[in-house]
Amino acid sequence: MQQLESLMREARAAAAPYADADARASTPERDDPEQEASRILQICNACRYCEGFCAVFPAMTRRLQFDAPDVHYLANLCHNCGACLHACQYAPPHEFAVNVPRTMARVRLRTYAWQAWPRPLGALYARNGLLVALALAAGIAAFLLLALALHGSLAGPPAAANFYAVFAHGLLAWTFTAAFGWALLALGIGARRFWRELGPAVPGPAALGDAAGAVATLRYLGGGHGEGCNNEDDAFSLARRHFHQATFYGFGLCFAATVVATGYHYLLHLEAPYAYTSVPTLLGLVGGALMVLGCTGLLGLNLRRHPLQGDPAQRPMDLGFIALLLAVALSGLALAAWRAAPAMPALLALHLGAVMALFLTLPYGKFAHAPMRAAALLRWAVERRQPNRLGLSEE
Repeated sequence: MQQLESLMREARAAAAPYADADARASTPERDDPEQEASRILQICNACRYCEGFCAVFPAMTRRLQFDAPDVHYLANLCHNCGACLHACQYAPPHEFAVNVPRTMARVRLRTYAWQAWPRPLGALYARNGLLVALALAAGIAAFLLLALALHGSLAGPPAAANFYAVFAHGLLAWTFTAAFGWALLALGIGARRFWRELGPAVPGPAALGDAAGAVATLRYLGGGHGEGCNNEDDAFSLARRHFHQATFYGFGLCFAATVVATGYHYLLHLEAPYAYTSVPTLLGLVGGALMVLGCTGLLGLNLRRHPLQGDPAQRPMDLGFIALLLAVALSGLALAAWRAAPAMPALLALHLGAVMALFLTLPYGKFAHAPMRAAALLRWAVERRQPNRLGLSEE
């Protein structure tokens, strides 16, 4: 490996345009995120002060060079907790301008676009912002409202809380199943492409269990020390981890509610509406409440986040995804609360518009980080069980 002094000279030359703090704040990022990540990782590999912070740094010490697949792998291992930014002696305003969270965020966006399926649709990541997400949801909801108005059922009497008296069950089932199926297919193919780019690996039961535990507990949002992430300053907080977990498990409960309701309908021949005390309704109510809590918290954290954390250009995409999840949860809870009221058809149209917009943008927005990160965590679980032939770390 190159000596630290040599790396410092190269980093100083590469970071020359960033030498002045004011100029650095107004200078755009380098055009090639992979090259910038490789430069930064060479410095980190020579320093290794942050080795215990998260999986990125011990995985980094197993490499001497960082080509595109390595950079993509490490970028998706990064959970953007921010601990390394505040701990790094070479972070801005240092002339080396080492900013791991922002660089890794830029690389992650490139991996989403490159691994997208169909590949030409990868360009949608650059356009999937807050305005587009909300406009799509509003447009679909407006179309449904217009259809109800033309049919004469928008201002009619309540349908005894029966959603299928407003929109036919078959229409909803097939339309939304097709949209969700497309999203899962596109995300699955993208994750498979990412896994194949990293090279061959066969995960065993121990690695699968380790990766599943890291995903379920969001282990690496603990900042490497269990005290949490940095957000607007160098103070540690577990808020980001907890809000992510509330959103994650809330979404899972809502999905479980849909699965149980499907079983009720097709297997038990029990048709909706279901009582508030029924399993699918309780799952949906608890899941919706958790999503509202998690999304509201994440929205506040995102708006207050330090500008050096992450990629500012991706904030519209992040906010768009959070806003859609929040719209789905709020409209779903409102629909449950007033499902027997005259406003039910309009609330149903608003909820369906938000859900359909979420499904359509799922493979080409922020949600892509979920399967990519899970794949990277699984690869790390496999890799860490193999001998480190370089012997550059204490693991």
